[in-house]
Amino acid sequence: MNSAINIAARLPELARERPDQIAIRCPGKPGPGGMARYDVTLDYRTLNARSDAMAAGLAAHGIGRGVRAVVMVRPSPEFFLLMFALFKNGAVPVLVDPGIDKRALKQCLDEAQPEAFIGIGLAHVARLALRWCRSARLLVTVGRRWGWGGTTLARLEAQGATAAPALAPTDGEDVAAILFTSGSTGVPKGVVYRHRHFVGQVELLRAAFGMKPGGVDLPTFPPFALFDPALGLTSVIPDMDPTRPAQADPRRLHDAINRFGVTQLFGSPALMRVLADHGQPLPGVRRVTSAGAPVPPDVVARIRRLLPDDAQFWTPYGATECLPVAVIEGRELENTRQATEAGAGTCVGRVVAPNDVRIIAIDDAPLPAWSQARVLATGEVGEITVAGPTATDSYFNRPQATAAAKITETLAEGTRVVHRMGDVGYFDAQGRLWFCGRKTQRVETAQGPLYTEQVEPVFNALDGIARTALVGVGAPGRQVPVLCYELLPATVDSPALVERLRREAAAHAHTARIERFLPHPGFPVDIRHNAKIGREKLAVWATTQLEQRA
Repeated sequence: MNSAINIAARLPELARERPDQIAIRCPGKPGPGGMARYDVTLDYRTLNARSDAMAAGLAAHGIGRGVRAVVMVRPSPEFFLLMFALFKNGAVPVLVDPGIDKRALKQCLDEAQPEAFIGIGLAHVARLALRWCRSARLLVTVGRRWGWGGTTLARLEAQGATAAPALAPTDGEDVAAILFTSGSTGVPKGVVYRHRHFVGQVELLRAAFGMKPGGVDLPTFPPFALFDPALGLTSVIPDMDPTRPAQADPRRLHDAINRFGVTQLFGSPALMRVLADHGQPLPGVRRVTSAGAPVPPDVVARIRRLLPDDAQFWTPYGATECLPVAVIEGRELENTRQATEAGAGTCVGRVVAPNDVRIIAIDDAPLPAWSQARVLATGEVGEITVAGPTATDSYFNRPQATAAAKITETLAEGTRVVHRMGDVGYFDAQGRLWFCGRKTQRVETAQGPLYTEQVEPVFNALDGIARTALVGVGAPGRQVPVLCYELLPATVDSPALVERLRREAAAHAHTARIERFLPHPGFPVDIRHNAKIGREKLAVWATTQLEQRA
């Protein structure tokens, strides 16, 4: 019996246990009413057999254990087959969000130093034109290959079809993948995922949300669909652009939900708002999960009204480097809404065992050893740190970033890595974790720090305001706090509205020092979830605005 620790190890078991269950449905060409036909499916038997063949063909081509391979393939059957094939043969897929700035994308791909490049034809054209991945010597095209050399995935699958199934003898420390962060606060970093991290993640998700085989999932962030086969679920890949969840067509989402009996769905807060604004009930959905940024309280309330009374709406807290860290269900989140809108921050719930979460004093410098960190008491705001089975231990080829984000802790049984989330927050008296914002986005005034998630919800609750963003202008320690705001479509900016903002600021001790308010036509957001506000860019814009008004 193969005892390898591998995220794909569960797939052969599921192929034996439930061979005919659909593992993945992908949208095909438009059908009646313009809705996708979803006529492209993979059952567990086929997913396992075809990924076995691809794994053998890729390995024979030189893309085997330990080989880093950039994967630039749209969400499709080939993407999922390819990813499981790479996991099975111990190769290391490298995933980067395709919508990021082209210069940042090139930097990410160069940093990964891939030996292989696997992509659709358009990705190969871009590789040649933009000089991506010059280290890659092994080229594989998904679809038709033209004049750039290499081979095709279809040919490799055919060549491996007669090989005996095999799972690479990976252990928990083997690198399983390099997943780049969204880059919402800088150039994306390549997070090194080991097989033990993926296996731990599956177990924590199963335990936190009670996921059982047989459910039907609509994962609107396609990489999350890779967890579904490990959990025995059916994935229905939505007919949408995954890099633009805020622009998803709710009719297409509901079509898939209703047609295939979706029982759970994952979406960013931006996608949750799309469904909430659409207002159509979700009677068959039993579980909704939203992550990527805090979910606005009004969106939580409206989504819950669309769900059955006994359905659950979970908002897990975590990051690419560590997920899930803590979870909270919508009912409890609604009960904390008043505190959030009064400046308490956003409650992200209780820590998922066996994670060890501690709050340390804010320090922008690296902390090589845990003995250098000062743990804070209940109620004190500091940086959130996590040690646990999913806490990754490094960034690829980013030693400075690794040093800034990782702390080595010495225990009786050895050492472990503690991840610094880069977020600030605190524990309340009930043991719940509260998120107060990104550490790098805090505003350091002469009177002390202001934290975005303790300021913005105060103003977000006002009529006519879509959302707000706190930024600082000037040098840290003497920064002037500025509140940027977006208006709802039917709202007109006016002196009276600004006066309302001023009165609200004066009504709370921690916001009273905010005296500058700037309207903005549309905040910059991250490309992965369309929910994380680019406050760094807004700060530059606000600086220019204040200089022009001086």
